[in-house]
Amino acid sequence: MIAMADFLAPKSNTQATISSRFQRVQAEGRLALMPFLMAGDPDLATTAEVLLSLEQSGADMIELGIPYSDPLADGPVIQAAASRALASGTTPARVLQMLIDLRGKLSIPVILFTYTNPLFNRGMERFCDEAAEAGVAGLVVPDLPLEEAERLSPLASARGLDLVLLVAPTTPAERMARIAESSRGFTYLVSVTGVTGERSVMEERVESLVQQLKLSGSNPVAVGFGISGPQQVRQVRSWGADGAIVGSALVKRMAAAAPGFVAQEAGLFCKELRNAAG
Repeated sequence: MIAMADFLAPKSNTQATISSRFQRVQAEGRLALMPFLMAGDPDLATTAEVLLSLEQSGADMIELGIPYSDPLADGPVIQAAASRALASGTTPARVLQMLIDLRGKLSIPVILFTYTNPLFNRGMERFCDEAAEAGVAGLVVPDLPLEEAERLSPLASARGLDLVLLVAPTTPAERMARIAESSRGFTYLVSVTGVTGERSVMEERVESLVQQLKLSGSNPVAVGFGISGPQQVRQVRSWGADGAIVGSALVKRMAAAAPGFVAQEAGLFCKELRNAAG
C-alpha cells in the first residue's frame, strides 16, 4: 500500500521527461528505443529488475502496462502476461509503489499503459496525482475516446504528465491531424490494423503515415504494435520515425526465460534492438 508520505514527498527530479529524452535522441541522430513490458509478470520484484536492466541495456523510455482483465488492444502474448500479473496480485497501487521504490535508480521516462475503466474507477485526477508522485512521465490509454482524452490531457499536463494519443492506419486524415495536435510527448502510430503482436512483415503504408503525422504536428512519432525484432526497428528508422515501441516480442522472450534470468534475457534482447536503432 502506498503511504500518504509518499504522495507528499517531492517528485524525483532525476527522471527525464519524454520531450527532453526525444530531444537528446534526435540530437544524437538515432531512433528512440521504447520497450513495453507488463508490470507484475511474473511478479513486481522481477519487473523492477527488468526496468533497471532495460535502462542499462540502452532503452530510452519504457512503456509499462498495468494489468487489466479486459485488454481490448492487446494480442494473446500480452493478454497472457496480464493474466499472469493479475494472478500474482498486481494492482495499480502496487505498480506505483514499485516505481516509488525505484526513485533515484531509474532515470529514463516511464509511460504507463492502462485502460479507461481502471482510470475512471480510480478517478482521473487521483490517478494522475498518484502517477506523478510515483515519477511517471506519461500515460497511454488506448481505448480512451479522443473527446475524453481532450478532457484528461489538461489534468495530466498540470501534474507533469504527457497524455500520449494513438493513431491507427484506419484513422481518417482530419481526425489524425486532430489527434497529432492533441497528443503530448509524442504521437503513437499503431502500425497494424488490429491488436498488438509480432509481425514478420510490416505494412509499407506505415511509411506514408509517419510522414503524414510529421506534417500534422510538431510531435515526435513513435511506431508500435507489430515490431518483432531488429529488422523491423531498422525499417521503422528508415521510414523517418522518431521511436520504436517493442512489446509482444520482449514479453514473449521474458516468458521463455529461465527463472532468475528474466531481467538478463530482457537486457540481451534490448541490446539487440539498440544496435538496430542506432
